[in-house]
Amino acid sequence: MRLDKLIKIKTQDKKRLGRGIGSGKGKTAGRGTKGQKARGKIPATFTGSLSLYKKLPLRRGKGNAKVSVKPKLINISKLDVFKTKTVVDIAKLLEAKIISQKDIKRGIKILGNGEIKNVLTVKLPVSESARKIIEKSGGRIENV
Repeated sequence: MRLDKLIKIKTQDKKRLGRGIGSGKGKTAGRGTKGQKARGKIPATFTGSLSLYKKLPLRRGKGNAKVSVKPKLINISKLDVFKTKTVVDIAKLLEAKIISQKDIKRGIKILGNGEIKNVLTVKLPVSESARKIIEKSGGRIENV
């Protein structure tokens, strides 16, 4: 039997603070001198000089929703996947996986970047440049 192989049964005691200068943690008990943190318990919400709610960003409205939600923008070149004389609406865009279900809440708008070869009927909001491209290819836009 060797001494270094014995099972340890003694654990180190917790350092007792504020029990005289000879203990090594007397007088100020390891807290330094003076100051707010040396004087007693600090509340759990303590964040320094500013209170917590003043450090948080100022956001308006009930539930802090964004003030304005912009629509999902789709370029006209993505509509080229549809066949000629197709009516393009939200259901068709979902079916073709151009938009997702969460994009419907935001709204959808078609922009005029790109070109299309097929004749389409669009039942969605479009920009002026997209309107010209669709009508030039022989398609039409119906108001929603």
